[in-house]
Order: sequence, then C-alpha cells, then structure tokens
Amino acid sequence: MAKIEKSMSIIDVVQKYPQTAEVFRNFGMGCLGCIAARFENIEQGALAHGIVVEDLIADLNKSVE
Repeated sequence: MAKIEKSMSIIDVVQKYPQTAEVFRNFGMGCLGCIAARFENIEQGALAHGIVVEDLIADLNKSVE
C-alpha cells in the first residue's frame, strides 16, 4: 500500500520521510527549500517541472518501503 500520494504536500512528505529529498532532487526538483514547496502538492510540483507524476510517486514510495 502506498504511503505517499500525489495530493500530499511536498514539504510534509520530506519532513516525514527525509530520505525522499534525494528522490525529489533526482527528478530535478531541487526546490525543496523554496516557498512553493510549502504550498504545492507533489502533483503540482511535478507538473511544473514536466515530470511524470506516477513515476515520481513510485520512486518516492520505494524510498520509504
């Protein structure tokens, strides 16, 4: 069962699962310190960076298994 979903806040996910920061960086989302990360959910951030949301979610969940 997935622990991370695309509707979750980026910053909340990183705070709860610090190991996900590397996954976000690997996908080109180095903006974890930016203000948008506090307000955007994962789907919004992925779309803004041209990332396939499902691929990102899959890797994020692998990192927290």
